[in-house]
Amino acid sequence: MNNPVFIIIPCYNEAAIIRQTVNSLLDLSYTVVVIDDASTDSTQQVLSGLSVFYIRHPINLGQGAALQTGIDFALKKGATYIVSFDADGQHDAKDIKEMVDILMDGKADIVFGSRFLPGASSDSSGFRKFLLHAGRYINYIFTGILLSDAHNGFRAMNRKAAGSILLKENRMTHASEFLLEVKRNQLKFAESPVHIRYTTYSKRKGQSLFNSIRIFFDLVLNKIFE
Repeated sequence: MNNPVFIIIPCYNEAAIIRQTVNSLLDLSYTVVVIDDASTDSTQQVLSGLSVFYIRHPINLGQGAALQTGIDFALKKGATYIVSFDADGQHDAKDIKEMVDILMDGKADIVFGSRFLPGASSDSSGFRKFLLHAGRYINYIFTGILLSDAHNGFRAMNRKAAGSILLKENRMTHASEFLLEVKRNQLKFAESPVHIRYTTYSKRKGQSLFNSIRIFFDLVLNKIFE
């Protein structure tokens, strides 16, 4: 595990898919860090024997907190580049290289994966696409940054960005918090096309309409009390 590209995977009750997800990354020789957010299933046992760093939260803190744990750990281990990657199998490990290449060329400090750029692909439903596009403009109102895909967990960052970004929102609002931190720290950002594959499993584990509404109100409260 000496690859300078660290892939951090927040994970909660993903025993059914996590080994397959991790193997897709190990096959490309990336350094993998799984942050188990107090899973109650057999996630830890399923990962047994794989060459990964495994970190377990004693209590469930949420995806934002798991990401911050992973970022802090990767920085301490000397990571040059850090990629956040979903555990549920919807992301394509082959997209990582293009994202990291943008960082290596110095064109950006952080690269956001996008389902909607030319060259990208996604089998999102019409309703999901509507929510994602609406989320773009809601994020723009609160962060001043308009991305083509504002709620994609697939992103890559260099050490400068990783060391500057501090996630305080433990739950799903962290996706918008990344943008707030980019603006606050005046980081260079870019987008890169990615390929997203929704399975029956990932759809079941995905973000609900209720969570989307909660994110909106979290952003409003953040803006009021910042």
